[in-house]
Amino acid sequence: MPLETRWTLVTRHLGWEVRVFDQLESTNDHLLEVANDGELHGLVVMARAQSAGRGQYGRSWTALPHSSVLASLLLFPPPAMRRPVVMIAWAAVAVCEVIGQLTGLDATIKWPNDLLIAGKKVCGFLIEQRTTGLPGAPLATVVGFGLNVTQPASSFAAANLPDAGSLASLSGKMLDIDAVAQAIIYRLDDDYDALLGGNLGRLESLWQWRLGLVGKHVITQCADGPHLGELVDASFDALTLRTDDDLIRLTPESILKLNLDPTAE
Repeated sequence: MPLETRWTLVTRHLGWEVRVFDQLESTNDHLLEVANDGELHGLVVMARAQSAGRGQYGRSWTALPHSSVLASLLLFPPPAMRRPVVMIAWAAVAVCEVIGQLTGLDATIKWPNDLLIAGKKVCGFLIEQRTTGLPGAPLATVVGFGLNVTQPASSFAAANLPDAGSLASLSGKMLDIDAVAQAIIYRLDDDYDALLGGNLGRLESLWQWRLGLVGKHVITQCADGPHLGELVDASFDALTLRTDDDLIRLTPESILKLNLDPTAE
């Protein structure tokens, strides 16, 4: 795994070092191997290509070499911030904002960890956590994401991925991958600093808006089966559904899928 280059970004928390590799099996796996070193908080690893990238539930994530931002961040966040729903919201909202700034496109969050533009998946996130095994050491959190940047629409058609897209295929703009990556890291750093300052409510509001489902009839898939109703609120504590009989509150961790109810008028 040859190291291509190192970046040193002027940030508060993240990206003090960005290690860019020509190829890795998985950026998440690479950071999990060093997750017992608290001194590496804020380290970012990128790969031009991955041979064993994966998404939620172990699904594979493939991308043409030098076509995508494939990156992971190693963090040791305080307990109030390290819930997966908060970490995914933090990463997803930041990437949505950068996409809007660079392309003018409006990205939405598809539960729990994908970004869509005009119904096409352009980005996925994977949050993994583990104990470090050191006395008193905090839980290590690795936040990984893959953002399609330069692929033409024809590449998705050839790969039989009709529901996928890239910033280039959807905006017509050919962006520099490194410039996109650095813009995302700077935005993540700013937003992480805001979270450390206690500004969780702003992130929650932006996450709810990017989900775009409050006030709509939805169907959730949970371990105990589906739940149908109007989504009246979405917060990091619970999603509240109004059913025919009652109000039910579901914790974000209990919801595997959340979609519009196709049977609702």
